[in-house]
Amino acid sequence: MPWSHAAQVDVQVIADGWKPELPYDPPEPGTYPLPVVSAAGSGTVLDTDGKQWELSDLLGDKLVLLTFIYTNCSEINGCPLATAVFYKLKERFKAEPELADKIRLISVSFDPRQDTPEAMKLYGGTFSEGDPEWLFLTTSSEEVLEPILRSYGQMVIQEFDEDGNFTGTMAHVLRAFLIDKSRNIRQEYSVSFLHDQLIAIDIKTLLIEDGVLTAQVGS
Repeated sequence: MPWSHAAQVDVQVIADGWKPELPYDPPEPGTYPLPVVSAAGSGTVLDTDGKQWELSDLLGDKLVLLTFIYTNCSEINGCPLATAVFYKLKERFKAEPELADKIRLISVSFDPRQDTPEAMKLYGGTFSEGDPEWLFLTTSSEEVLEPILRSYGQMVIQEFDEDGNFTGTMAHVLRAFLIDKSRNIRQEYSVSFLHDQLIAIDIKTLLIEDGVLTAQVGS
């Protein structure tokens, strides 16, 4: 078959976040600074029981890792990656229970039409059990959600069919945010850096800053 007639193959590259270990040696916790990026955004959210919260009220008492997802996402390096990395991070800190209760994971849906509190509860399953705490949140409407997304710089584009009907699919850039106890974003993770090992090191760096941990440089 002539090359001009060869079928094109869509090859998807698996992000490092799916791998058990990073393909490079990361720095030791506490050996580098994590400057303030910006203040963390807030807004009105709903938990899996339908209870209303201000997002800022779920920040401040623990270090928080927050991301935006939607439950129907099928992009290999999209929301399933974020959920997988969060799960791996939760499992990683189970071995360090003295640190696990100082961390909160938060997954916020950007599809309130389909991701009701009940849907988020089903999606979260048993993930929310034990420490680190893992909250699955949604909002009452797109109008309530929009300023939250804007405050985090999270862009989302809904996809529609030729008749103008929402397909249930969204184009978005996967991001996660590490937030300190002063409600400041200290690190942002894209697909290339969303890995439980790397995030755990950043979390421990902030715990050292808070005096919870002692730096073990060179150990």
